[in-house]
Amino acid sequence: ARVSRPVFPVILSGGVGRRLWPLSRERHPKQFIALGEGRTLLQATARRLAVLPGVLGAVRAPIVVCNREHRFMAAEQLRGAGVVPEVIALEPVGRNTAPAVAVAALEARARGREGEEPILLVLPSDHFIRNDEPFARAVRTAVEEAAAGWLATFGVVPDRAETGYGYIRAGAPAGVSGAALAVERFVEKPDAARAAAWIEAGGWYWNSGMFAFEADRYLRELGAHAAPVRAAAEEAHGKAVRTGEFLELDPGAFARSPAISVDRAVMEHTADAVVAPLEAGWSDVGSWAALLALAERDGAGNAARGDVVLEGTRDTWVWGQERLVAVAGASDLVVVDTADAVLVAGRNAHQQVAKVTERLERTGRDEYRSHRKVRRPWGSYDSVHGGDGFKVKHITVDPGQRLSLQMHRRRAEHWIVVRGAARVTRGEEVFAVSENESVHIPTGVRHRLENPGPEPLDLIEVQIGDYLGEDDIVRFEDAYGRAGPDASPARRREDPAENGET
Repeated sequence: ARVSRPVFPVILSGGVGRRLWPLSRERHPKQFIALGEGRTLLQATARRLAVLPGVLGAVRAPIVVCNREHRFMAAEQLRGAGVVPEVIALEPVGRNTAPAVAVAALEARARGREGEEPILLVLPSDHFIRNDEPFARAVRTAVEEAAAGWLATFGVVPDRAETGYGYIRAGAPAGVSGAALAVERFVEKPDAARAAAWIEAGGWYWNSGMFAFEADRYLRELGAHAAPVRAAAEEAHGKAVRTGEFLELDPGAFARSPAISVDRAVMEHTADAVVAPLEAGWSDVGSWAALLALAERDGAGNAARGDVVLEGTRDTWVWGQERLVAVAGASDLVVVDTADAVLVAGRNAHQQVAKVTERLERTGRDEYRSHRKVRRPWGSYDSVHGGDGFKVKHITVDPGQRLSLQMHRRRAEHWIVVRGAARVTRGEEVFAVSENESVHIPTGVRHRLENPGPEPLDLIEVQIGDYLGEDDIVRFEDAYGRAGPDASPARRREDPAENGET
């Protein structure tokens, strides 16, 4: 029977995906990347919800929880997928999944009808699921259990001895659906010998990180087993600011939450956990080896994207983004070419790839954080070149969009229009700049760049000054609700991409 109670899908979109560097980066992680053909992982997750009303009944629009820095990407991609969320809740800092789901539970209760306890269906945004129908059947099982008061997790039926996933040991049938099993224990990632023994013995499932439970039941369990998480989430949600489709959580309150997963905070402690088996071609796409396993491969086991030439090469994944990439006489490699970084790694060296990003972060290299080309709510910019005292960018402003009205204290800018027509505000002047024309913006002068036309506006920006950091800005007016001139210097330093010109 279909579950008639309101079900709120919760899409968690706060991950970073370090093991897929250099494609996935802190400011543009894997859920926002089209790793296959067509949609991004976030878009695929949101579109997958379309199969649920036939088995569940009252499915609400999703509650999306993402990092504040990613809010415009998330909103833009959801619009591109034709999905209108209930709300996009913005985390000021990452605190793992338990507080994120607590905020979603509070929001679902606020949006539900009185006397009708909502059910949460928690889905990470960065997973791949090949087959929608078995996914929908597993969701029905989990939601039926949730409606009866159980806390359900999804256990992926394993097809190999995988050491990169956590495992769930399942027991006897439990619950009300006839398809769920009791959870005996959760186990962290095993070594190869233990993983092989578990697969041989049976009764073990990969831990997917997907859940279904009543909003109130989750909050009660969280209060019993991880009270500081619930308290921080309640304060952050209670003090949140609503702006359009966004729910901006209170930064100080949310930051006080311990960083902990739903598994650690609740599922490992509750006496009422059940597992719904899932056999739907699932992958967390957590490494280049996992992506290779999903890709269409040639007769030698290779997969390639972009302008790639392979000669005498086996079981290798090559991603060519910027130029011709040729690989000869090699095997079991990952080769990824981007505009500002190239990775050559062993096919299964996912932990070492993560350590590379950690080293880049420790040494102050921005390549772990951002791509050279960065999407912004008004368009994009590409940092083409830079040196001592200067930087060159290619800026694209989408039709009808405009940058903030702003000022720089330590740099001047020179804009050269190469396609389209710009409307420029400079001090008290407002004037048009056409193709092959230029304009100079002196240091300390208020200015704004707009594209009033129906086609993209492309220009070259040359910055000159003794400091060219993105936090050299005073923003007076902004169409996208970003921080204004009253943002503290500390806040600007902590979030330069948010408060900077681009």
